[in-house]
Amino acid sequence: MIDKLNQLIEEAQTFQAQTKEEVEAFRIQYLGKKGLLNQFFAEFKNVENHQKKEFGQAINKLKKTAEDKVKTLKEQLESQEEVKGIYGDLSRPGQPIEIGARHPISIVKNQIIDIFSRIGFNVSEGPEIEDDWHNFTALNLPEYHPARDMQDTFFIQTNPDILLRTHTSSVQVRYMENNKPPIRTISPGRVYRNEAISARSHCFFHQVEGLYIDKNVSFADLKQTLQHFTTEMFGKSKIRLRPSYFPFTEPSAEVDVYWGLETDIDYRITKGTGWLEIMGCGMVDPNVLENCEIDSKEYSGFAFGMGIDRIAMLLHQIGDIRLLSENDVRFLEQFKRAF
Repeated sequence: MIDKLNQLIEEAQTFQAQTKEEVEAFRIQYLGKKGLLNQFFAEFKNVENHQKKEFGQAINKLKKTAEDKVKTLKEQLESQEEVKGIYGDLSRPGQPIEIGARHPISIVKNQIIDIFSRIGFNVSEGPEIEDDWHNFTALNLPEYHPARDMQDTFFIQTNPDILLRTHTSSVQVRYMENNKPPIRTISPGRVYRNEAISARSHCFFHQVEGLYIDKNVSFADLKQTLQHFTTEMFGKSKIRLRPSYFPFTEPSAEVDVYWGLETDIDYRITKGTGWLEIMGCGMVDPNVLENCEIDSKEYSGFAFGMGIDRIAMLLHQIGDIRLLSENDVRFLEQFKRAF
C-alpha cells in the first residue's frame, strides 16, 4: 500500500497539463470526493499499527503534492492566457505612456532666455568650479576686500585659489576676455554659497545674469531693458530702482516690480507694500572693463542678475525652496502643463 502511495506521489510530481480541463481532471482524480486520497483515508483503519505512522505521512505528502501541482499548473495557464490576451490581440489599445514634466527651474529659465533672446541677447556658460580671479578679483573684489564677506564661499581645501562659483558673473568675465564689444549676453547657471538650508535659502541655487557692453550705453538703456523683461515675464510694467551697492557696478540698484495688493497672497509676499524685489543691477564698473581689457573710456555697459529659484517660487506659489531639489515626483507632476 505504501509503495502504491509513493508511486502516486511521483506521478503527481511529474504531471503536466496543457489545458484547464486536464488540471481539473487531475484534481478530481486525486482530491475529489471519490478520489484516490479519500480511498486511502478509508483504508487507514485497516493498516497495521506499526505501519500507520508511515502510511499517514505518505498520505499527507500525496495530498500536499497534488494540491501544489494543481495550484502551480493553474497559475501557469492563467499567465499564458493573460500574455496571449495582451499581445495576441492586435486591435487592443496600446498602453498609455506617462508624459514627463519639466522641472520648474527649467521652465522659468527657458522663459527668461526666450525673453532676452528676442531682444538680441545670446546665452553664455562657464565652469561651476572657478578660480579666484574670475569669481572675485576681476570683478573689482581684490583679496581682503570686505565685500567678499557678502558671499559665503565654498573653497577647495587643497587649493584656496579654487572655489565653487558664488555667482554667474564669473561667466561674464570669461566672455569679456574672449569677445570684443558690442557684447549682449545672459549667463544662466547654478551657483553655490555656504549658507544654512531653510525654506527660504539653500547652499546652491540658480541665477541668470545679463551683460550689455557697447558705446554710449546709459542707465536709461538698463531701465528700459528691465521694464521690457518685467512686462513680458510677469505682466507687470511698473518698476522702481532703489540705490544699492555691488562691487562690480557703479551706480547700482535693486529692482522692484509692483505686484499689487489684489489677493491675500499679494499681501503676504509683498509684506503689504505691493512691491516685490526681483533682482539687482547697475552700470558696469570701469575697473571691471579694464580688468577684461576693454577700454572703459570708449565703452560702457550695464549688468543685472536675478535668482531663478526665487522667481519660480513666486510664479508657481512654491512655499519652500527645498522642494526644488528634492526630486519628489508628486511635486514635479504638478508642472506637466506648465510648458
